[in-house]
Amino acid sequence: MSEAASQGRGAAARARLLEAALYAFATRGFHGTGTRDIAQGAGMSPAAVYVHHRSKEDLLFALSEAAHQDVQVVVIAADDPGATPAVRLRAVVREYTAWHARRHTHARVAQYEMEALSADHRAEIVRIRRAIDDRVRGIIDAGVADGSFAVDSTRLATVAVLSLGIDVARWYRDDGTWSPDEIGEHYSQLALGLVRCTRDLT
Repeated sequence: MSEAASQGRGAAARARLLEAALYAFATRGFHGTGTRDIAQGAGMSPAAVYVHHRSKEDLLFALSEAAHQDVQVVVIAADDPGATPAVRLRAVVREYTAWHARRHTHARVAQYEMEALSADHRAEIVRIRRAIDDRVRGIIDAGVADGSFAVDSTRLATVAVLSLGIDVARWYRDDGTWSPDEIGEHYSQLALGLVRCTRDLT
């Protein structure tokens, strides 16, 4: 077997294990999942888990890092620094929330199993989350500065706005009443209410 073919098989095996781990963590929780459950879900032997990933926690970190990096890209792409704070906040919240609906299984594991990560891995995820928080808080700060938002604590407002989107991953179902885009649009309007948008700049 060529080196390229071997690398391809290794990558495919790692991807299968990650998918199996995602399903297992989402249905059983991190602490309720064993490496045997993950291996069985991937159609592999338990020993194969350790060939491709150092530990069960390493699988969780890989899933969490990928999810947080993905949603950070979504937030950056949605934000237009040249637009008004109201337009920026609506766009970011709309896409952030819709992502948590579309990717609800992955998002649920990434957002609600963080305490199971090692200190070093948790610190890396916190770094990404802080970058997202800082961008949204910057938008809210800009709205307060130009008089379009009226909040006493931009930090607390940021937590509230982002928590709305995160919680969607907890309850969203693919066969539910609303589409990800519909939820994103509705939540983007709710966000303007949370920051008490004082004039229509949209």
